[in-house]
Amino acid sequence: MEIIYEDKDIKVLNKPAGVNADDIEGRIHRLDKDTSGVLLTAKSEESLAFFQEQFKSRQVKKTYLALLVGNLKQESGTIETLLGRSPSDRRKQKVFLEHEPGAEDKRMALSRYRVLKRFQNYDLVEIELLTGRKHQIRAQFANLSHPVAGDKLYGFKGQLVPEGLKRQFLHAEKVEIKMPDSSLKTFEVDLPEELKTVLNKIK
Repeated sequence: MEIIYEDKDIKVLNKPAGVNADDIEGRIHRLDKDTSGVLLTAKSEESLAFFQEQFKSRQVKKTYLALLVGNLKQESGTIETLLGRSPSDRRKQKVFLEHEPGAEDKRMALSRYRVLKRFQNYDLVEIELLTGRKHQIRAQFANLSHPVAGDKLYGFKGQLVPEGLKRQFLHAEKVEIKMPDSSLKTFEVDLPEELKTVLNKIK
């Protein structure tokens, strides 16, 4: 994996799709196996605790790029939902309504999005995660009937898939975090070539 930054406390990786982040030593946060992009890893127990505390207290700014199936009604917006494990499929997260049975112990998930480019059957969106719930982007947009393109777990039967797309079109583009010396650093990774190629073929 390409190292995009390294110092005595942290090593920042460009994680390709298909690599299980759980297997990576010192990982500070999680990225789904088929999501590419910025992954932070700590080089000591102290720095791991320091950086993880920022994720827990929502001080980290995380920005993703996703290609969604269909066109969103609004150019930008905020999605606030309750999210928890789906009772019908344990691999998935489900959006719960406030008074729905089982909703009482579910956690709030908050995302902010804006459409970068509209295509005939897809929207390319930038999403800022204000919370870091498991499968947050995938579950929330599937719940809006605009699943991430190529997502086999949350997609619908017979869903449109862009030509050449072999995985979910979700990329962790940017992470902004405070360093131990109190400086703010932003780590950024461009869309991988495979996803750029897919975009170039869409009308």
